[in-house]
Formats: sequence, structure tokens, C-alpha cells
Amino acid sequence: MSAIPLNALRTFEAVASRLSFAKGAEALNVTPAAVSSQIRALEQRLNQPLFHRHGRHISLTEAGHKLLPGVQHGLAELRHAVQLVSQDRSEGVLNVSMMPSILQKWLMPRLSGFYTTEPLIDLRINVDNALVNFEQSDMHSAVRLGAGKWAGVKAVKLMDDWILPVCNRRLLRKIGPIKTVEALQEHDLLFAPSDVWDAWFREFGETSRDSRWSLLNDSLSILMAAEQGEGIALSRWSLVARDIEAGRLVRPIETVVKADWSHYFVAPPHYFDLPKVAAFRDWLLDHCRRFEPPVKERPR
Repeated sequence: MSAIPLNALRTFEAVASRLSFAKGAEALNVTPAAVSSQIRALEQRLNQPLFHRHGRHISLTEAGHKLLPGVQHGLAELRHAVQLVSQDRSEGVLNVSMMPSILQKWLMPRLSGFYTTEPLIDLRINVDNALVNFEQSDMHSAVRLGAGKWAGVKAVKLMDDWILPVCNRRLLRKIGPIKTVEALQEHDLLFAPSDVWDAWFREFGETSRDSRWSLLNDSLSILMAAEQGEGIALSRWSLVARDIEAGRLVRPIETVVKADWSHYFVAPPHYFDLPKVAAFRDWLLDHCRRFEPPVKERPR
């Protein structure tokens, strides 16, 4: 092992996990030629090929398949060890991942309070709808919407959420009052494709699940369309509560359904109780407890 440079193993992992020399080089911020050189040197040291070359396409050999999990695990352990030693445990950078919708619509209006309370914590938020891979990133924690069960992390429930229709006031005056869910279903609901709406359609039937706005794949775009009077949007209470309070959106009908999913704070076990992580978690929990649910929650 002393004859195998760590950089060669990093290069192998980058290429093998992407099955692309070009993408591996991009991830490492080096040239494809440098990546090819490292891989050839590693194969020579191991005295066996790690990749099958098929023109521009590559695949792992049997030896490559055996090597990859161990290299990934080892690099992840190295990253964790370096991060734990190099970072300050109570202050400094705190990297958090969350969906752009909950950041913009729920967290941003409250965030100045955290900076005031914890001036020594440099909170940096990465917005992404995908689940963060803690083993291959520098994220300390994440806010996730789901059932609360994810492998490899500790999770604490922050708050529930509710599904409800919203639109702008001008559109509601145009289409007239909506008194029943049956009347609501005569209108084309706008919503981003997601399993989060299952509770609503399970309650009221699947016939209205098709949406002409399904080409918009994020909740923020859907809410912007609703604010501009393009239709009635199906949304989550966490995203629209402030817009309703401010009058930017209204509820065409008071019916709401509790979502199957809730919001959770998650972190790897070795980060979960780190003081700066715990400070942000406790601050979030406090604000989530004070977040009032919508009125007229429909019983499940």
C-alpha cells in the first residue's frame, strides 16, 4: 500500500463512481489526460486492469468492482477525520442542505434571528431537492421532507405540514366562490409532480391529479404562477402561510389535508450533537413549535 499514492485512489473513485474519465476529471478539477495517467499508473501498480475501455464508454472489471467499495469507504473515513479535527466545534462554518422552497418561503423570513442569536456561526445553506450524500460532501446537516426514515443519519421531527389549494384574489373574484371540493375539482389544479400530494388525492380521488402545469417541476414556479393568476395551486402550508397573511394568495376553499410527510432535521451521528449543529437544530425546533397550523384541518 505504501507504493500506491492516495491521489491515484481518489482518481479511481472519481472515475469509477461516474463511469467516465471526463466527468471524473471535472469532479477533481484536472484534465482528462491527468486522470488517464493516474489510472494507468494505478493499474500498473496493481498489475491488472480496473476498467474495460469501449471507445468513449468504460465499465469496471471484476477487480474494479472489488476495489471501489473499499476505496469509497476509506476516503469517506478520511474526510470525516479531517473535518472533525480541523473544524471548530462551537463556531465557524456550518453547512446545511435543504430544498429551495422551504428555504425561500419559510426559513428566509426568520433567518436574521439566527444570525443575531449565533453571530459566531457562519451558516451556509446549500439548496437542492436531492438528498445530500454526507459521506461525499462537506454538509453537516440537512432539512428534509419525508417519512423520517433515512439510512445512516439521525433525525428529529421539526413540524408537520398540510396540503391546501391557493390562488390570487383577482382569479377568485373572476371564477366566483368555491364552496365544495367537488366544485374545486372542476378547475385545473397546478402542482409540481411529487408524492407529497398523495394524501390529498387519496382523500378526494385521483381524477384531478393530471395537471397542465406538470411541466413545471418545482413548487416555487407553481406558486409564482398562482400569484400571477394562472390558476389554483395545490401547495403546502409551510410555503404559503406568509403569502396568505400578506394577501398575495387566498384560500378558495378552507379544506386542508394533513400531509403524509413531515419536516425533519437530519445529520450524521458524528455531527448530530456537535455544538454548532445542535444550536441550529434547537433554533429550528423553537421556531417550528411556534408555527401555527392552518385552521379547519380535515380529520384523517
